[in-house]
Amino acid sequence: MKSQLEAEGHTVILVDNGDSIQGEPIGTVTRGEAIIELMNEMGYDIAIPGNHEFDYGMEQFLSLIKKADFPYISCNFNYKGELQMAPYVIKESDGKKIAFVGVTTPKTLTSSTPRNFQDENGEFVYGFMQDSTGEALYEAVQTAVDGARAEGADYVVVMGHIGLAGNLTYADIIANTNGIDVFLDGHSHDSEQVSMKNKDGQTVLRTACGMKLQNIGWCRITPDGKFSTGLYQWNNEVSMPELLGLENDMTKAVAKANAGLDEKLNEVVAFSDVELTINDPVEKDAMGRPIRMIRRAETNLGDFCADAYLKQSGADIAFVNGGGIRVSIRKGDITFRDIISVHPFGNKLCVVEVTGQTILDMLEWGCRGVPNEAGGFQQVAGISFEIHTNIDSSCVADDNGMFVRIDGARRIQNVKVGDEPLDPQKTYTLASHDYLLKDHGGGFSMLEGAVLLQDCVKLDNQVLIDYVNEDLGGKIGEDYADPYGQGRITIIE
Repeated sequence: MKSQLEAEGHTVILVDNGDSIQGEPIGTVTRGEAIIELMNEMGYDIAIPGNHEFDYGMEQFLSLIKKADFPYISCNFNYKGELQMAPYVIKESDGKKIAFVGVTTPKTLTSSTPRNFQDENGEFVYGFMQDSTGEALYEAVQTAVDGARAEGADYVVVMGHIGLAGNLTYADIIANTNGIDVFLDGHSHDSEQVSMKNKDGQTVLRTACGMKLQNIGWCRITPDGKFSTGLYQWNNEVSMPELLGLENDMTKAVAKANAGLDEKLNEVVAFSDVELTINDPVEKDAMGRPIRMIRRAETNLGDFCADAYLKQSGADIAFVNGGGIRVSIRKGDITFRDIISVHPFGNKLCVVEVTGQTILDMLEWGCRGVPNEAGGFQQVAGISFEIHTNIDSSCVADDNGMFVRIDGARRIQNVKVGDEPLDPQKTYTLASHDYLLKDHGGGFSMLEGAVLLQDCVKLDNQVLIDYVNEDLGGKIGEDYADPYGQGRITIIE
């Protein structure tokens, strides 16, 4: 597509809005390196870090961006207050200067691994201008925009990994700044096309393009300075190059990168009689695509993953955050590729000892956004509970997005461990992974000081494989047939 547009005489600037190096097996197995090589081959011009660029650790991230043939930019990623990247770059085309300003979600501290941003004493030294008011972030964006304009930029394009959920959304940034012409957005996996006013009443276009090449987002600038945005859409599971038999330098590069992984990834490791899903089997979006529910409600895949942690650990209770369960599993043979796609992060099974009160606080924190999505929403085993969504969440967070306390009525009620009511004073064993239990990913700081009983026993994908083969006899059966799960989480509206 890039080559065709260039052949038609257009200047094409190719950009990426973050989370590019993680989420697929090739990224997981190579810790992002193969993706950077492919992006170099593709000829990317600019990229910004998303929250998942940091999943392999700060050292690996800093190594990867040095290998990129294109600049990474961010106006708010800092170390002890000092920016670690250029806040913007300017590209010239047809006598016009186009500035690109990068901005990364302040929620990165909790939506990646918090310890990646801390020093040896557990103090946060890396940050993203994450004060709760948003003022520091707005100032960082405005300073970058003003700097670009002062340098002669005719147009300003913000490349954001911000999204539309929670506080500090793309809309907040636009409403509290001026000088931005268009906002290219990522992070929340949506594909909404929006036109809204900035703080001076001027129109700003916002565009997002979903995830995993469902769409390719475009922004066009005409010679007279008119902006428009939209999507090239591909609503099919089979890729266009595969379907049309396309072959070019990029398809050859992708094939070469995948060749060394295929034998291992295509190995059959289990079988399922049912489809295990992350999506609502009924609800569809405007394009007819399934709507994800793993981050806001129970699903059979969530039950399966939590059961795997429970059985493989021998703990009383197991939690697996919905944000760490990435794709559905189809009925039939299950390959290692399928399993690693479900759990692509390389997290490891751990078990801690906690009080019932800590469990209550974890459930309250994880369910604070329901009915909206949140990566910290917990799929569970060994426990059941109700979420009363008519009660507003009373969770209090600090400026880094970490849990502080519950300051009001609780929406989590009727919590049972097995058939018995949960006792806040009793001690329970809790299984999950190191991201949650040790690194407090998702802001679960109430786990600080929890007694560690099992430390990084095995990789998350191996937990799933061993559960099927050792506990289920090699086959996932009808116990998991209901896509809405086994009734562990009840939402009372």
